[in-house]
Amino acid sequence: MQAIPPSESLIEYPSDFPIKVMGPTHIDFAPTIILVVQKHDADFHEGKMEVRPSAKGNYTGLTCTVRATSREQLDALYTELSAHPMVKIVM
Repeated sequence: MQAIPPSESLIEYPSDFPIKVMGPTHIDFAPTIILVVQKHDADFHEGKMEVRPSAKGNYTGLTCTVRATSREQLDALYTELSAHPMVKIVM
């Protein structure tokens, strides 16, 4: 992936950055996602996460607000979340 010069980035680093993660409702979904996010943001905790069940309760949406320090950090986090078997969508 080609590096984007800081002057052309739409994100200012460091900053708080929301990431939305959706997956099937499961008792371990939120705790598992917390562990994944903490690998990329050591200060992340449950209080920085909003949980929303879908209308029928089949899916759970999480909004994780991470402290973004670089494009590389966000790319690595998106890649790991997208590859996780419990995750259906990452935005």
